[in-house]
Amino acid sequence: MAGDRASKARYGKIDWEYGAKLATTPPADDGPIWMVNLMSYREKADYADGRSSDISGREADDLYAPFGPLKAIGAEIVFVADVDTQFLNPEPKWNRVAIVKYPTRKSFIDMQERPDFKELHHHKDAGMASTFVIGCLPMADIPFIPEGSVEWTDVPHPPTDADPYVQVIHVLKFHEQSSIGEMGTYTDHAAKVALPHGVRLSAWFQVEGTIMGDGRGWDQVRFNTFPSRQAFLDVVFDPDRLKAQAEHREVALADTYTMILRPTLDRLHESLS
Repeated sequence: MAGDRASKARYGKIDWEYGAKLATTPPADDGPIWMVNLMSYREKADYADGRSSDISGREADDLYAPFGPLKAIGAEIVFVADVDTQFLNPEPKWNRVAIVKYPTRKSFIDMQERPDFKELHHHKDAGMASTFVIGCLPMADIPFIPEGSVEWTDVPHPPTDADPYVQVIHVLKFHEQSSIGEMGTYTDHAAKVALPHGVRLSAWFQVEGTIMGDGRGWDQVRFNTFPSRQAFLDVVFDPDRLKAQAEHREVALADTYTMILRPTLDRLHESLS
């Protein structure tokens, strides 16, 4: 997105071209869209009207949470998680990830015009330092339990009260279309390492567009589930995976975020059915 394609808000740039697609997709071609939200909060809420406030940016976003408007249009929050660890790209420093499943693209646009939504928006504006809102569609033929994956009772690091399961998000931008082949080669190598640790492929998405962001575009968003944080770290630091990363993943990717997430609400996989 560049120039006349995007307009700046306090916490990001709106892609009006993608907004037009969301608003004008013919009903016969429309359908569910998953909006993946990456959120970075102000340390302290900053209200545009100058009001005095002692609450944090996160607390302001909690006041914003538009449960009523979402229910009214048939949308559903299917995933909310706090960021445990952020790898690679250090900025923005993401705090929370959430996903809303909208029944149609147009319903996302319709919500923006609802009075009950507009009444809440000043809290989001006060609390959010930066946000990406990425429109996604599920990729076909991605098995939740890959062939050869181990039951969590039999993995080296099963979930415990001290280290419960985690979701790992990968936000991916490829150098070019041919780079997807390099990423596929890397994925095959990484899978051989991850299968004994009980990896689950919760949801792999193709990005349709980024309605709010910083001007960058993205190609895929992947969510993988591991039985524990330690299980994922064992995969990350495995020498074979590191070799495949250097030879294939780094060649394929122009940009990426990878984060360990601690879910507080997780109906992500169920939302795909």
